[in-house]
Amino acid sequence: MYVIMKILISAGVIAAVTEIARRFPSFGGMVAALPLVSLLSIIWLYVQGEQTKTLSNFALGVLWGFPATAVLLIIVYVSLKHSFSLIACLGLGISGWLLCILLQEVAFKFVKNIV
Repeated sequence: MYVIMKILISAGVIAAVTEIARRFPSFGGMVAALPLVSLLSIIWLYVQGEQTKTLSNFALGVLWGFPATAVLLIIVYVSLKHSFSLIACLGLGISGWLLCILLQEVAFKFVKNIV
């Protein structure tokens, strides 16, 4: 029952955001940029009894993924402005996201070896 409740609440948030975006695209984009999924995930982890260390590690992981997500969104935005198909925009954005994640990992390992 708990899993169903999580799914329904999470789906409700996504539905609300997409309805806002459909009516007010710019405002919907700002609402979508809110860390709703991250906050919901932290809340669900906490309610399930996870330790604060797990919550902290999760938050760090979200923070670590932020630059790559920004790259994805910039690529999708620019591609859409240049009238690329949605599939092409998403493909380019995901490719940029993966490249950014890989570069972050390489940079992290490089810095870790220096220090």
